[in-house]
This record gives sequence, structure tokens and C-alpha cells, in this order.
Amino acid sequence: MDEKNQVEPAMGMAEETGHFSLEASDAPAEKAAPVSAWTPDGEVPAPAAKAGMPDEESVIEAIATVYDPEIPVNIYELGLIYAIDLHEDGSVKVEMTLTAPNCPSAQELPVQVKEAVEKIETVTSATVEIVWEPPWDMSRMSEDARLALNMF
Repeated sequence: MDEKNQVEPAMGMAEETGHFSLEASDAPAEKAAPVSAWTPDGEVPAPAAKAGMPDEESVIEAIATVYDPEIPVNIYELGLIYAIDLHEDGSVKVEMTLTAPNCPSAQELPVQVKEAVEKIETVTSATVEIVWEPPWDMSRMSEDARLALNMF
């Protein structure tokens, strides 16, 4: 049989022995999002997909819920956040510093920032990186933080 007379099999037709196709092409079908999932406790609705890219304002609001335990000001107002990178896939990267390299909160503050950011509905994941350059100094504090700490 020459190439002109070859006919692509119709959908649902046997193409050759032992092979059956429900699609005319061999391209894999897109997977649909599940509408429910089974658990030992019974069927539960699948979690809704997080839609959209996180916005900077909501990330800043989440970070502002984290306080340095030694200073009654949130870490955003203290100027500890150096960068916030938002990605279309919903991931967020935060670069932050600490007031001093030997800060007793060095272990817990980054974890608290990560957890606060990941609570945002549109965030799929968050990473927090501690950076030391440029070093933190009091000039990075907001006016509100200076007023709260009586540092003019």
C-alpha cells in the first residue's frame, strides 16, 4: 500500500494486533484535576487548585505577622527583609537578614517567615534564605519601627 492510500485509524479502532487506541494520535491525554479523593475515612473533595501568582502586598502582610521575640516590632518594619521574589508557579523566595550574626532567633525566624508566607492561598511553596550582605543597621528600620522603639 502506498503512502497516499494509507488511512489513519479512526478513534477507538484497533491499529494493529494487541494495540487499541482511543485517540487518533499517540499524544498523551491531559490529566484532569481530581474532584475527590478516597481516604480511609471516606471520600473527600479534592483540595482546590491554587490559582494565580501571589502578590507582593499579601506576602508583606504575612511577613509582618512575624516578630523578633526580643524586639516588639515585626521583622518587615525592622528592615530584615531584603528581597521578595514572586514566581508565576506560586513559589516565593524571601531573602532576609538578622540584626546580628549571633542572633538567638536565627533558627526560628526564617521558619516562621516560611510558614507565614505559605499560608497565603496563592503560594505553592516558599523558601527563605538568610543573607549577611549588606549587613543590617538601624537605618533600615521604618519610621514606625523607630517610633515604637523610641529611636529617632
